[in-house]
Amino acid sequence: MRQNLKTTLAAGLAAFLLAGTVQAQTAPAAACGGDLAAFLQGVKAEALTRGVSADVADRALAGAAIDQKVLSRDRAQGVFRQTFLEFSKRTVSQSRLDIGRKKLKDLSSVFARAEQEFGVPGPIIAAFWAMETDFGAVQGDFNTRNALVTLSHDCRRPELFRPQLIAAVEMVGHGDLDPNGTTGAWAGEVGQVQMLPKDIIEFGVDGDGDSHVDVKKSAPDAILTAAKFIQHLGFTKGQPWIQEVSVPDVLPFEKTGLQPGMKAADWFALGVKPRDGDTSFGNLEASLVIPQGRKGPAFITYPNFNIYLEWNQSFIYTTSAAYFATRLAGAPPYERGTPEEGLSEDSMKQLQTKLQGLGHDVGKIDGILGSGTRAAIQKEQLRLGLPADGWATQALLSGL
Repeated sequence: MRQNLKTTLAAGLAAFLLAGTVQAQTAPAAACGGDLAAFLQGVKAEALTRGVSADVADRALAGAAIDQKVLSRDRAQGVFRQTFLEFSKRTVSQSRLDIGRKKLKDLSSVFARAEQEFGVPGPIIAAFWAMETDFGAVQGDFNTRNALVTLSHDCRRPELFRPQLIAAVEMVGHGDLDPNGTTGAWAGEVGQVQMLPKDIIEFGVDGDGDSHVDVKKSAPDAILTAAKFIQHLGFTKGQPWIQEVSVPDVLPFEKTGLQPGMKAADWFALGVKPRDGDTSFGNLEASLVIPQGRKGPAFITYPNFNIYLEWNQSFIYTTSAAYFATRLAGAPPYERGTPEEGLSEDSMKQLQTKLQGLGHDVGKIDGILGSGTRAAIQKEQLRLGLPADGWATQALLSGL
């Protein structure tokens, strides 16, 4: 199960809810809050317009209740404070690598089908499978129907969750969700790769031939459904997603980060060297990402890396997941390097406050080294004559 969705709810749900948000704009204006029974009648009426029978809607919604634990989890979402080295060390463990390689071998025919039909290599799917639920072992214990009822009834973000609740009702009609028994994450994600109901309906694949899409219990269903979803996110068959590199001491570091304008060949010409020696994809658009500054691990990311950002917008999660997939594909462990010590949470807040005072948009002062803060740091590093690698250090804080 995702740990607080690995980042904020917006990050964890961005890709999954994209299609649903558009449709939700047609929902009734008063589509949240008030008497629960009246709210559920409105949900039923909307489900009927989607072709769900009254019997199915009644069965799906009978006994639905507000789950206070869901609201508590929603109000107290964790934030991502670990560094790349800390998070990747924990998530890309030897145990997970061993299990992942065994899964790739034992389910080789399923993974081969996923790559043949959807163009997605097995290691990419297996890495998501591991990071989301430990290969199906930890899928969450929240009643899915009640979680979605709770978050749809709550008026914070009903436009995000109501379409997922309607989709869950449809899944009941398909025989793919038990309203009283199906459990998952607190935000309504279900199954071994933690997908939301709308995406299960749209991209679900019956991998084991039993005429159902059971992403909770059936590994073939989960694997092929994930592959189809990843293809939908824009994965291009035969192209890399991330590649570990070494970087020279002198480089236009202000161009690093997830920004456009460079090809891999441009980076190679500047002295960036792939550890595997493969420069055959030099014509592809590429970014140079250095999660802990110029002295830490470094990676070239290619267009296929965008599917990770669609899956989860946390930079640390996505880089770790992409690296995990390369390890399952045979790459060696990354070079840790000797990154400079980062800032504590309080010091990071001080830095963000200073950056904000200088006119930079860093978003919320939260002590997190997010994309806005990294961009602001690069600008100030460049102004101060420091290598603009986007890494927050005490030297930068003192310099400001």
